Amino acid sequence: MQCKVEICGVNTAKLPVLKNEETKELLKKSRAGDTAARETLISGNLRLVLSVIQKFTGRGENMDDLFQVGCIGLIKAIDNFDSEAHDVRFSTYGVPMIAGEVRRYLRDHGMVRVSRSMRDTAYKAMQTKEQLTNKNLREPTVAEIAKEMGCPKEDVVLALEAIVEPASLQ
Repeated sequence: MQCKVEICGVNTAKLPVLKNEETKELLKKSRAGDTAARETLISGNLRLVLSVIQKFTGRGENMDDLFQVGCIGLIKAIDNFDSEAHDVRFSTYGVPMIAGEVRRYLRDHGMVRVSRSMRDTAYKAMQTKEQLTNKNLREPTVAEIAKEMGCPKEDVVLALEAIVEPASLQ
């Protein structure tokens, strides 16, 4: 008995599993422009996508979204895999491509995007705060931190607020 899990409207219990030889043959046909072979490859490797995205659960992301992004990685892997150039099974090539696509999605689609320079300013402010606390044996003011860093007080406040995780987007 197979357990039915439905993700993005796909019943995972009914997904086909391709054998290595079938995959090789379908890859050759797909490279030659056979769209039916490409579709069969995609549906035959959806379980591979599921196994990869399970590693990314618990990050507050919708599993359907991760599955769709993983499918994009799978399609890229199918389109870029060359069995003559790569002397490995397709899954060995596909897993890093799928995981990379999911990582890119997670990195680029955070709730609030903070620029690298803003994060750098915030971390420098936190280090400066730590140093001043140790030196003066008290919590420094924002003005003291800004003076030590040689930048406007507003920049320090803005940078420190930017790296705090939002409680709500409301």
